[in-house]
Amino acid sequence: MNIVRRIATLLLLLPALVLTQSACAADAPLTAKYKAGEHYEVLSNPARTLDANKIEVMEVFWYGCSHCYAIEPLIAKWQETIADDVIFAKTPAVWRDFMRFHANIYYTAEAFNLPRAFHNEIFALLAASPKLTNQDRFAEIFVKYGVSKEDFAKKVNSFGIVSKVSRGEKRARKNYLIQGTPEIIVNGKYRLSARMAGSQAGMFDVVNYLIELERSNNN
Repeated sequence: MNIVRRIATLLLLLPALVLTQSACAADAPLTAKYKAGEHYEVLSNPARTLDANKIEVMEVFWYGCSHCYAIEPLIAKWQETIADDVIFAKTPAVWRDFMRFHANIYYTAEAFNLPRAFHNEIFALLAASPKLTNQDRFAEIFVKYGVSKEDFAKKVNSFGIVSKVSRGEKRARKNYLIQGTPEIIVNGKYRLSARMAGSQAGMFDVVNYLIELERSNNN
């Protein structure tokens, strides 16, 4: 009879035990799957993000970088999975004069809201000639996507574009402490590379971890 009473008591307590365990699980800290200093770097001088209400994922890239070209399909696939509280953006790397012109090309394309296919054509163009700065060669690709040579020429060296390039260059040098391309900055605070993550695909595992880390820090 005592055994029957004990079983009945346990059955009555079971819902409360389940609720308690669920609450504990919800409050549990994020498991440290990846380590600062090993899989990613915590930046000493965080950068201001584009939108304070979202978790920013910023890729620093260069059109003439074959690794940046190779990571594009992975980025496209990852972007399909991101939640509404995440924003993805790019910053062109600049440490040579010809890279500055390529950065102008990126922001000009952004101003005209050109599709990913356009950027892939620029990657392909510079894969064959990484230092190319012949404006007419780039204009030909803009024309394919509906931007006249006149509009392209007017925009590519405009004050607005040059200012964007200057701000991006300063941010990458002062805040991101970029060591190469491609690298990814999460919420202006964390820097990671394929070398740190183990592979390009592994970069997005670390990115997703850092997104969750930011979410838990904000709650």
